[in-house]
Amino acid sequence: QVQLVESGGGLVQTGGSLRLSCGASGRTFDMLSLGWFRQAPGKEREFVAAVSRSGVTTTYTDSVKGRFTISRDNAKNTVYLQMNSLKPEDTAVYYCAADMMLLTGQKTQSMNAYNYWGQGTQVTVSS
Repeated sequence: QVQLVESGGGLVQTGGSLRLSCGASGRTFDMLSLGWFRQAPGKEREFVAAVSRSGVTTTYTDSVKGRFTISRDNAKNTVYLQMNSLKPEDTAVYYCAADMMLLTGQKTQSMNAYNYWGQGTQVTVSS
């Protein structure tokens, strides 16, 4: 089992920044494939970013490229999502996701590939 706990959400103005954190426990952290997803009101949950086990390979959805950075600290059992230049359309509940399988390519962007989820943290960007 893997337990995930997100933090760092909040209310920020357009153009501002936030850093989300997700701590994991229960399994060897460096074996986890990790990702961030988000769900806006009335919309389906969507992929935001993913990071490989080593932290070397990252993947982003087009709408956040150049603004968001995903990273992981295997010594601290934590994955981060640094969000800069935030826009109102980034408003959503952000979820951390993990899986013990080695996820590569398109699989890193699929909700169905991840078996473990956090409870979510709200990010609200005001215009």
